Amino acid sequence: MVTETYPPEVNGVARTAARMAEGLRARGHELQLVRPRQNGADVAANEPGLRELLRPGLPIPRYPQLRFGLPAGRALARAWRERRPDVVSVVTEGPLGRSAVSAARRLGIPVVTEFHTNFHAYSGHYGIGWMRRPILAYLRRFHRRAACTLVPTRELAAQLAAMGIERVRVVGRGVDHGTFSPARRSAELRRSWGASERTPVALCVSRFAPEKNFPLALEAWRAMRLVRPDTKLVLVGDGPMRAELERSGADCIVAGRKLNGELAAYYASADIFLFPSETETFGIVTLEAMASGLAVLAYDYAAAREHLQNGVSGLLAPPGDRHAFIIRAQLLARDVEFARRLGRAARHAAESLGWDRVVGDFEAALAQAASGAGGRDAA
Repeated sequence: MVTETYPPEVNGVARTAARMAEGLRARGHELQLVRPRQNGADVAANEPGLRELLRPGLPIPRYPQLRFGLPAGRALARAWRERRPDVVSVVTEGPLGRSAVSAARRLGIPVVTEFHTNFHAYSGHYGIGWMRRPILAYLRRFHRRAACTLVPTRELAAQLAAMGIERVRVVGRGVDHGTFSPARRSAELRRSWGASERTPVALCVSRFAPEKNFPLALEAWRAMRLVRPDTKLVLVGDGPMRAELERSGADCIVAGRKLNGELAAYYASADIFLFPSETETFGIVTLEAMASGLAVLAYDYAAAREHLQNGVSGLLAPPGDRHAFIIRAQLLARDVEFARRLGRAARHAAESLGWDRVVGDFEAALAQAASGAGGRDAA
């Protein structure tokens, strides 16, 4: 497995890669994990079922907490000649991932790629919209070299097919509904936010960045306060907009990054989950919010379209319709009991979305690629 992001880095790609790696090991597979060295003290793991190969990397511009890996084709080819893998899974499309695809193909090793991030959609948020077509061309070349490309939803599979990326296969995402659970709700945490049990509390867990459409969460919250002035907003995450947000003096709780049990308590102690992003390939936070028993408000695509029923287990707004998103946010603030009913239904839906089935699908895709059947079976 080759990935340019991995825990303790905090993002959906890193968490998904770790879940898949842990799941494969639990099923008895031996895994070599290739990733950038995250800091000077980073040491490669070498334990039963897992060997790490750490490579040099550089901080991603505007995201110094994340790194991309430098090309490592020769080093990978040398390592894979010495101990040949059955299949190479390339999680990310950066320089390290690209060199891994090339090295594996030179050695005749089957390659499976994954599509996690809409880099072409991000370009418009960073003043490089003119790069959209070159980025799309790069992504097509990258993924066409694989036996198959894994995506998390049927919707995204259709989009990639329309882009000219063939042999696309759906492998979904899961959620740990033991960790993310309404049982983690904390009255003490709510009191620290100035909220009673009757107070509507909205939560946004996101990278504080332009491509996440983050300002819409603030706009929706201000509209919610017009109908329920006591509505609280809690922001969990980090990113380039954090300093700007803290300087703005917005009357909301900026909690920063939270991990594991603390993150689960933040989810469960809220009532409403605002997810305004329009650039997701999936949005794993949607499943975490569902499992935590929150009423999810999101645009009608990605994980929300795949797993929520509008008006039953969440509220969905037409993609790009800011007004519809805000009106639905006000509805949830106005009727907290309705929001909590949606949250209970969301929790019920999430209980069938465990990681074991997802890892099994991932394992099957790798096995078919290793046997030479990946391209024939891809859908």
